Amino acid sequence: MTSALRISVVIPCRNDAEFLRECLLALQNQERPADRIIVVDNGSTDESAAVARDAGVELIDEPLVGIWPAAARGYDAALHGSDIIARLDADSRPHPDWLARIESAFTSDEALGVLTGGAEFYGAGRIISYLGEHWYIGGGRVWVNLWLGIPLVFGSNFAMRAAIWKRARTVVHRENSRIHDDLDLTIHLRESDGVRWDRSLTMPVSARPLTSVRGLARRVGRVVPTFAASWPAGAPWRRREASYPQEDEDGENRGVAVT
Repeated sequence: MTSALRISVVIPCRNDAEFLRECLLALQNQERPADRIIVVDNGSTDESAAVARDAGVELIDEPLVGIWPAAARGYDAALHGSDIIARLDADSRPHPDWLARIESAFTSDEALGVLTGGAEFYGAGRIISYLGEHWYIGGGRVWVNLWLGIPLVFGSNFAMRAAIWKRARTVVHRENSRIHDDLDLTIHLRESDGVRWDRSLTMPVSARPLTSVRGLARRVGRVVPTFAASWPAGAPWRRREASYPQEDEDGENRGVAVT
């Protein structure tokens, strides 16, 4: 049975050929296949581009190095002919039902604009994995929810309606490679965008950023610059609905869907 929703998966990638190969294999084994898979090669010097070509997926280039420029380039490409834009990283290993669950969620709730979930870290011991899942990702979700009133959108595991990106793409700091792209996107979303976190929608991702003090410090150190880039517009007291249009392409207001 053909779905009425067209889902595109965007994967930013820089020098992650082996991880990308496994990610694309996991996407090939989805119960509900992606309508499009778009790999954004972000100036790789390894075999990443060749891996994408061999897998038969769409390959586009983004020469400006940085996760935000690469992700934004992919989202832009996915706008054409897509209802839902899903996002993975090259080291993500989606469960076989990942896209089927995304499709079901958006089909059953028209007010849902963004769906995100948590992480299952692989490649490290139990302690690091637990801290990553419950402190790094889980803690960030709790604090962002308290500050912004919506869940943190986890860049390695989320999907959004194309209409959300069509509106947000002009206000996010998409060319800033020194900030967290997913946090910046979250800051520019509103409750009426229908942002939902699903605790059961988890994504296996590599624990490599958590296995060194330098890697963890680099990620944590980008939090303040990300908020600073949008200050004061991103402050809770400035997040008024009037400052961010909430109409869809037909001019109708979207409902609130935050759980």
